[in-house]
Amino acid sequence: MTSRTVAVVVTRFEAGAGVVALRGALGLDPAAFRPTIVTGRGERLLGVAREAGIEVVVEPALVSPVSPADDVRALHRLTRLFARRRFDVVHTHSAKAGALGRLAAHRTGVPRIVHTFHGLPYHEFESAARRGLYAGIERRLGRCTDVALCVGTAVSVEVVRRGLVAPERVRTIGVPVAQDAPVKTPAARSRARAALGLTGPGPVVGAVGRLAYQKHPEAFVRALAALRHRPGLTGVWLGGGELAGEVSRLAERDGAPVLFPGERADVPDLLPAFDVFALPSRYEGLPVAVVEAMVCGIPVVATAVNAVPDVVVPGRTGLLVPPQRPDALARAVAHLLDHPREAARMVAEARARIDDRFTAKTLSEDLSAAYTPESP
Repeated sequence: MTSRTVAVVVTRFEAGAGVVALRGALGLDPAAFRPTIVTGRGERLLGVAREAGIEVVVEPALVSPVSPADDVRALHRLTRLFARRRFDVVHTHSAKAGALGRLAAHRTGVPRIVHTFHGLPYHEFESAARRGLYAGIERRLGRCTDVALCVGTAVSVEVVRRGLVAPERVRTIGVPVAQDAPVKTPAARSRARAALGLTGPGPVVGAVGRLAYQKHPEAFVRALAALRHRPGLTGVWLGGGELAGEVSRLAERDGAPVLFPGERADVPDLLPAFDVFALPSRYEGLPVAVVEAMVCGIPVVATAVNAVPDVVVPGRTGLLVPPQRPDALARAVAHLLDHPREAARMVAEARARIDDRFTAKTLSEDLSAAYTPESP
């Protein structure tokens, strides 16, 4: 049987969407599918893909912010690429790549168009007019989408409720955790702290993600500033992004004890350094980092947004706080630090609930089904 060619289109081949796209491509049966990564940018993950023998096409015009000139250029180049290569499947990830990639695939008659919603392209912190515009664009794109894969139940519910894609084409998926994700032990904790240059015994509150508006790192800094009088407390934010300079200056101004090691290739190995994992995002799909923190054995505080409650069940597997409330985030972190038995109970239940929805094997099965048209 001839393998089916798949163009996996993602704007930034990094962070959550990039990790899911990469792990999905790596998990495909090579006898059945031949993936090609098409992306605007990426560094470490591009190297991982190439080393694994996956073809990579970099299209510099595919950028994240709205940029009319770049967007038109990217649309034309994707259209030419799909027309020349005649892919059997085009699978797009997130908003920008989802819009341009699906439109180009539809124009060139790609037989199978799949899109993954890692979240939604609109949220409560935008104007109603902007939300309406984005929803309208998504409804039009939904007409040419054969399968919509939604990361988390809440994302699926919103896609159906808003009529973005026909209900029978919507599928809920999980996120694949790293197969070699470490479990927190005293030895792993010591190694991770040494790798981060942490020498003191005090508690560490950690976060993982891009330093960008969506992740709201300012709330993390302000929460740590509110907790700065706790002996030895340190915050660590793993990840880079456009707000790196601004957030670093905010931490210095507010006296927040936060370290910013930047992008790291060894994030799973660093997670055991954390005593509490904090996710301050304004909006999300279902973050890979939260699931991996739970697998590692770290109590979690997260904002009550989108599909996060799929895994962070209040009082059972972690604590939820409202978005844009650093004061509430600080109180929740303090509660877990001050009540270690309760935190340990949540850790145990969280790990028990991370089931086969969060494996590379399950994602591979979901993708194989999405890429293969059903027989009439």
